[in-house]
Amino acid sequence: MIESVKKACSIISCFTSEEPVLGNTEIAKKLGMNPGTTHHLVTTLCNEGVLIRDHNRRYRLGWKLLEWNNNVMFQQDIYDKAIPLVKELIHRFVGTAHIGMFDKGEVVFVLKVSSQEASPIHTYIGSRKPAYATSTGKVLLSYNSAYLQETISRGLSMQAPNTITDINKLKKDLEMVRKVGYSVSNNENSTGTYGIAAPILSYSGKTIAAVNLVGPVSYMQGSNRSMIIQSVINTAQSISQELGYIEV
Repeated sequence: MIESVKKACSIISCFTSEEPVLGNTEIAKKLGMNPGTTHHLVTTLCNEGVLIRDHNRRYRLGWKLLEWNNNVMFQQDIYDKAIPLVKELIHRFVGTAHIGMFDKGEVVFVLKVSSQEASPIHTYIGSRKPAYATSTGKVLLSYNSAYLQETISRGLSMQAPNTITDINKLKKDLEMVRKVGYSVSNNENSTGTYGIAAPILSYSGKTIAAVNLVGPVSYMQGSNRSMIIQSVINTAQSISQELGYIEV
């Protein structure tokens, strides 16, 4: 499996600005591979959209690479524009802030920043958590029915004492998120933690990510709770504006 991935990557690397179009025999010769093996891998890459075959049975890089490039650049754009705003949030309150994006029923954290006094949170950039059990995930599920269906199809299992595992209860919770404009995760993802999240919108108004602040339950439900909620919402709105969203 690993060798096949390496060979596939080598095939993709054969295509350059000087040689944007190649035939199977040319690829095999460049890599010193058996033409039969090359043909099998090239066919798979074509099926996935990574390569495109023309009417002369020659190949060029496909649309899938452009899609991946756009995703990488978009995540980098979020990171660059969000980091100063998120830092303001964790300087004002004690906790850990994340930005999460949806992928296959889970939230993937693309940013994490903690205040100096924050309790340790076992997350890192690139880590994944079930969407239904996190504040960021519930925001993303609230505004995209396809995300919700994909998540439900994977099943809802207990992650912490208060994890919502009943589909109807989850839908009611998500309905409330849409109504108030933020979500809460109270002992739902890990014991003793409380998260508050709000949606980040693209220039078109689509919810593409969420920002949260996570901390101990006692702190997050304390006297600053209302201020934290409004600050998380304000941070999300500011990031959205940086990404080109204009509220009308």
